[in-house]
Amino acid sequence: MRKRQNLNLNSKAPLRGAFCCLRERTTALKPSIEQEIAAARSAGVNHPENLPFLLRPEKSNGQGILLVHGFCATPREMRPLGSDLVKRGFTVLGVRLPGHGTNPKDLAKCRFEDWLTAINNGYHLLAQENLAVSAAGLSTGALLVAKFSRRQPLERMVLLSPFLQLQHPLADHAGFLSLFMPYRKRRIAETEQPFYYQYRPLKGVVQINRLRRQIRKELKSMTTPTLVLAAVGDKTIAPGTAKELFNKLGSEIKEFYCYGPEVPHTLTSAENPRQMAVIQRAANFLAASPSTTTT
Repeated sequence: MRKRQNLNLNSKAPLRGAFCCLRERTTALKPSIEQEIAAARSAGVNHPENLPFLLRPEKSNGQGILLVHGFCATPREMRPLGSDLVKRGFTVLGVRLPGHGTNPKDLAKCRFEDWLTAINNGYHLLAQENLAVSAAGLSTGALLVAKFSRRQPLERMVLLSPFLQLQHPLADHAGFLSLFMPYRKRRIAETEQPFYYQYRPLKGVVQINRLRRQIRKELKSMTTPTLVLAAVGDKTIAPGTAKELFNKLGSEIKEFYCYGPEVPHTLTSAENPRQMAVIQRAANFLAASPSTTTT
């Protein structure tokens, strides 16, 4: 039986957390997967499935895919999609966002700019191998991919469960609430607790709010070919918010598909009965040429 994740607010872990994002910003100019893994371990990641990963195909198609997990998750969340893509000839890099896979107190110290820095490192890791780089992200990871598309050119991007509005009615007030309730506990299956935080830092939600408000203003300037996937059964984001984001995108080449009420927020999860359909649709879009994609 796996040990439950506990949040010890009296431990000395915040001292490490206070500097985790600063340390993780100082990555070498030419990153390698070994450096990324070493940095993750130095930050406190101790489960191998929470480390960043690089998957190389037997025969490369000349394309690299950057995979970005969601808030309070780890690279493991994107591994099912990565495992399929590498079979298709893609070189796949699953990044670890700073503050994730260690302790919620570490995440509370991070800004979304720190997460973008990690994505930038991953982008250059793939680009330095002369690969054409695309990206896919889930939830907050999807917003980060969209934001990053304005910083570096992406061939394509897949946004899984993206949003402009969260479903919780108090999400907009996370900054004020964090003064009284720094963390919000949620139910997570014991088998999943090594990979997801039970305690969500509200200061992290503040960063999500900053990110989504900026994204809303920038959508029309985002022209990367984009696939947006969402679900009626999503209980995390506001109903219709993914379609609103899709409609505001400036991309001339874009597709939207919404799954039914049986599909949850985490589209890549094994708990999603349509997981393989999601993976296949995303992989087909990433592999398609512009001429075979319709708006």
